[in-house]
Amino acid sequence: MNRVKRNWKKYLLIVVIVFVAFQVIGGIFFYDLAIKRGPKDFLQNNADLEVADETMDLYVKGDWIDWVNDQDFEELTMESRDGLKLTGYFLPAATPTDKLVILTHGYLGNAKQMGLFGIFYYQELGYNIFMPDARGHGKSEGDYYGFGWPDRLDLIDWTNTLVGKLGQKTEVVYHGLSMGAATVLMASGEEELPTQVKAIVADSPYGSVYQLFAYQMKRMFHLPAFPLLDSTSLVTKLRAGYLFTEASALKAVRKTDVPILYIHGKADTFVPYRNAIELYDNTSSSSELFLVDGANHGESYAKQPEEYKQKVKQFLMHTVK
Repeated sequence: MNRVKRNWKKYLLIVVIVFVAFQVIGGIFFYDLAIKRGPKDFLQNNADLEVADETMDLYVKGDWIDWVNDQDFEELTMESRDGLKLTGYFLPAATPTDKLVILTHGYLGNAKQMGLFGIFYYQELGYNIFMPDARGHGKSEGDYYGFGWPDRLDLIDWTNTLVGKLGQKTEVVYHGLSMGAATVLMASGEEELPTQVKAIVADSPYGSVYQLFAYQMKRMFHLPAFPLLDSTSLVTKLRAGYLFTEASALKAVRKTDVPILYIHGKADTFVPYRNAIELYDNTSSSSELFLVDGANHGESYAKQPEEYKQKVKQFLMHTVK
């Protein structure tokens, strides 16, 4: 009997060691796959990110690209709270104004890709525009992707820097796409959010990083979230300083007082539009929801550009003086 007990304990210990090793190895694998800075081949030919031909033409050959290249952007740099050198691009309005939009890009993107929206704010609304490279993207330093959480503090610091540059009467609009949308929403709930932030436009946001990855693990890898996602979250905490569960836009909007316009494509299979509905339903400030038929992830502007711009104009008329 004693021998049986000893063998049972031995086998149990082996099972526990194998399980823990699997979780550690799996957590490191998924960290390297999604969080560590670098190419993300697993997103290549992903059906959830396929867009219509006319959308792709707009993204890669649109008139906005020449406009961005023709502008004399001022390159600004800032040191983050944890010592990273961050880069962004400022363009003053053609006619002096107190209005400023900060445009935040998506995962694996870069600042100047937000020129797709910048040209609208600059030419049609007369705003100063600023487009930052998120940490780990473009010219900004960082060896990991923050998915909005550390980026929310970078955004607040950029805002204070720009208000110092333009004056205390500056009225700021945040307009983010995908990861950038999560960033502006996560910032919205911070007590230290500058009072100059008057409105937020969140295009294709997710509720939390854990929620996003749980969905993607099931959809792309046919795996349950627990326990591998929790292991990856712990690895991310050790290497990048944040847990997936704390990186929550949903928690932030429950305590925000900044008006928010949510925009989402109803055909989005990468970040389903139920994320935007849940966020809208839980927002403590005044909010609006614009859902676009037939639009995949980040495709709403391409599918309905005039309706998109009109919705943003109307929203800002009621939120920014």
